[in-house]
Amino acid sequence: MKRRRLTNHENFFLFLLVWFIPKIRSLPPDKVTEIIDFVYFLSQKHQQQSLTHSITQLSETAVEKIWDNAEDDNADN
Repeated sequence: MKRRRLTNHENFFLFLLVWFIPKIRSLPPDKVTEIIDFVYFLSQKHQQQSLTHSITQLSETAVEKIWDNAEDDNADN
């Protein structure tokens, strides 16, 4: 029977279980707290960047509707 290939997602979680989590467990509590704080920081940064990107796209769409119209085309000529 042929074994299926693991997805990237599955490989990532396997990595976490086999390598990363044991490393974290070996650290003192204050270092684990630093890791948690850092992961939280990265998560917040990613959310902020995603939000900024979404707002920019929405703004561009709104501005295009205002600026791209026949009335403005006539005024430009």
